[in-house]
Formats: sequence, C-alpha cells, structure tokens
Amino acid sequence: MTMRPLTNTPRPAPPVAATTARLAAHLTSRGEEFTPRAPFTLDVVARLPGATADDVTRAHERARAAQRDWAARDVRDRARVLGRVHDLLLARRREALDLLQWETGKARAHAFEEVADAAGVCRHYARRAAGLLAPRRRPGALPLLTAVRELRHPKGVVAVITPWNYPLSLAVTDVVPALLAGNAVVHKPDTQTACTTLWVRELCAEAGLPRELWQIVVGEPADVGPALLADADHLAFTGSTAAGRILGRMAADRLIGCMLELGGKNPLVVLPDADVERAAAGAVRACFTSAGQLCMSTERILVHASLHDRFLGRFLEHVAALRLSAAFDFGADMGSLTSRRQLDRVAFHIGDALDKGARLLHGGRPRPDVGPLFHEPTVLAEVAPGMAVHREETFGPVVSVRPFRDEEEAVALANDGPYGLNASVWSRSPARAAAFAARLSTGSVNINEGFRTAYVSYAAPMGGRGHSGTGHRHGPEGLLQYTDLQVVAHARADILDPRPGADPERHTERLTTLRRTMTRLGLG
Repeated sequence: MTMRPLTNTPRPAPPVAATTARLAAHLTSRGEEFTPRAPFTLDVVARLPGATADDVTRAHERARAAQRDWAARDVRDRARVLGRVHDLLLARRREALDLLQWETGKARAHAFEEVADAAGVCRHYARRAAGLLAPRRRPGALPLLTAVRELRHPKGVVAVITPWNYPLSLAVTDVVPALLAGNAVVHKPDTQTACTTLWVRELCAEAGLPRELWQIVVGEPADVGPALLADADHLAFTGSTAAGRILGRMAADRLIGCMLELGGKNPLVVLPDADVERAAAGAVRACFTSAGQLCMSTERILVHASLHDRFLGRFLEHVAALRLSAAFDFGADMGSLTSRRQLDRVAFHIGDALDKGARLLHGGRPRPDVGPLFHEPTVLAEVAPGMAVHREETFGPVVSVRPFRDEEEAVALANDGPYGLNASVWSRSPARAAAFAARLSTGSVNINEGFRTAYVSYAAPMGGRGHSGTGHRHGPEGLLQYTDLQVVAHARADILDPRPGADPERHTERLTTLRRTMTRLGLG
C-alpha cells in the first residue's frame, strides 16, 4: 500500500521565524555561525553564533558566580520558582509545539508528548526536592552514644549536553533537577534545536530563575566539549555511545561524576498468550513515535511462532494506515526525519539489509512528495547477522520482525547485542510478563506498552545497561546525582578508645560485650 501525504508541505507561520530570531539574539558568543535547517522545508531556522573555548570558560565563570546565591536560598524557594514552569509550559504549549515541529520535524502529537513530559518533570521534582534534599538521620555505631546525619550539598556547576531529538523534554529533565539541587548549569544543546532550549530557559526566567544560572552555548563538540568539561563539577549527557565513551573518559580524568544515556536497539517481545490486536497497535507506537528517532523506541520485534502471522498481518495494516504530514496540526501520525544524515542512515540500513537477503514487508522509500526528509515507516523480515540493521542503532522508522519458538529463545534473542536500554513485553498474564521481564538485560521493561509507561514514571529511576549508558535520570537518583553527600557523625561520649591508663584488653572485652548485647536486642 502507498501512503499519501495528508497535506501539501506548508510554509511556517510567521511567528515561528520571529520567535527563533528573537531567541538566537540571546546568544552572545562570537564564534562560527551555525544555520540549522527546518526539516519540513529546509529553510534556515535561525542564525546561531557558536561559542569559542573562551566563551565557554566565561559561561562557567558567570554560572559559578550566580550559583553561590542560588545555593544559599531555601530549597522550598527554589522549588517554587521551578514549579511555576509546569504551569507556563502548559499555558504556552502552542508556542512550544510550533517551535518543536519547526526544529525537529516531528508530528504535533509527538511534540506534545515533550511538552507534557517536561511539565511533569517540573511538577514532580518541585514537589519532592525539599524532602529528597533534607538532612537524614542514620543509626550511629552505638545507640544513644553516637549520632549520624547525611547532608546534601550542590555540586556547583553542572555541564549538560542534550541531543536534537527531544530538545525540550531532555533539557528540562536534566537541567531542572540540577537547579533544584542548588547548582548552576552550563548547557550545550544540539545546534539543530538550540532555539527550543533558549525558549524554555526564557520560560524559567519568567518564572523567577536568575538568568545567569542557566548558561547556554552552542558549537561543534570538538570545539566546545573540552572547555565544557574543564570547569564542570558533574556531567549529564544524552547521545551516542561513541560520544559517551569519549566524554566518560574526560570526566574520569577530572574525577567528576557523570550520567550517560546512550544508544539502544530495543526489543519488543510478543509472548504466546498476548492480545494480538493490542500488541500490534502498541508496536506501531513503540516503533514510529518521532519517526523512530528515540533512544527507547523499538527496532526489533520478536513474536511467538503461534501468533506470528496474525500479529504481522495486523501490524502491517496499522503501519500502512499511518498518515505522514508536514502540517502544523494534529493530523499526522508520523513526522519527518530531522536531518539529511538521519535520512541517509535509514536508507543505508535498509539498502544494506536488502542487498544481504532481508525481505521488505512495507515501506522502504523516502517521501520527498511530503517533505525533503520524510521516509516511509519500514518493516523488514529475515534480518540476519552481518547486516548493519541487525545490531546497529538505526534511529529511524525501521523495524525488523522475526518469530521465536519458546521463551528461552526469546530471551536469548532479546539480550543479543551490546545495548541494554529498554524492552517491551506483551502478555495477558502480568505474572508471566514480569517473570520474563526480569530475565532481560535492560534498564527498563514496559509490559503491554512500548516505552512511555516506564519513562514517565518519574518516581522511578531511568537508565541503561551495557553500551546504553551509566547512571540514572528520574527517581531520587535523578536529583541526588547533582549533590555531594556529606556524613556528619557525633560522639556524645568517649567510649570507643580506652581511657588513659586503662587496660586495653579489658576495654576490648567491654566493647565485645556491648556488641553482643546490641545483637541480642536487634540494634545496629
């Protein structure tokens, strides 16, 4: 079946161009100029002055000077400021949606998922920051005679690097907890989507955040990366595994902590008792949200042999019905790829697979009639080792489908590969699905859903295993990673050492008796 464009490629509404020009003017760097292109039309989004290494150093200096006063403010005061961003994001959502579509090319419904996610993160951490950062009493070595407290101090200045695919969601998810913890931030967004980052920083300033606290610089990673980490006290990075390795080594050289959320080759597993209709519809969302340009999206579908043909038939029907459009409305099911590089990667993975024996079940073609960077959602079968698409992350609207005989084979196939970010399991039995999920080597598993259930459960940490990264965002860890832990222990009596002139052996006997008594009483 051939998909038809829902509308002709539109020109952007004038307010989008006016907004990007105004936002770009906030960048005061004087380095090389960048001119990212809008995926829908390839028009210039904005003219962005890139940062030099000296610009980055000055950004750190401004951030560190502002951080001292910010850290001195009560955490509840900081939370009130950033909690207002939740309301502003929802009230100004149409601005955000226009900007996100213009910079990323994603469908409007997928852009709204970013707005809702960013608002949810603000609300979650604004409500919980005071509790998470409060001093905590811990049992001392000797009850009543010793006391211990844990204190949390801000790191100082956090370096944040975010990619182009979810520029609003990922910026807020990493920056807001760092600010709530009392830090300042020097942030390098991808140049393709820098205006979205500048827009949300503007919203934070409107909510009362001191402008100097969140510094934004743009530029090529090789040019600004070393300077970005040279003065940072912590790193939060989302991007490719190759870049994560480089940044991780740089952080290790400076003995600073880092959170790295990297690539994925995520499996979706349909067990023999699954609801086929529900699984087929859910798999479409798992594979083609944001045109597959999502670290957690599904790139491999594994289906029990008894359900394979039925599932595949319904899945292909749903895929064929997807509507592609470059319109600034909610009529599209899937938007554009964001860059020519992504379009070329998708084309290479498909062509390489077909040349080596894979079968094309649906799609396989770019769609320039819809927009210059559009590509059809593509389904492949008989993908095998030796094909690039078999183990490499495609990061586009391409998925392979294959049957399995039993759960042992399914576990082996799902765990085959270096990545371990996300997985999806479909079954009518919660107990069976949970038991299967526990055998998967991934940081998150979604049961009867693709990826969103785990990702938007903000109280639970989110991270990868293997080549998918280290550290976590969300949950307590998503905020506490931006703090230094200090333990303050108080001895109320001098009993751990013998008194001057006392018999050391008798002292050790008294301590031994005390320990045995504590054990009998269940203390310590």
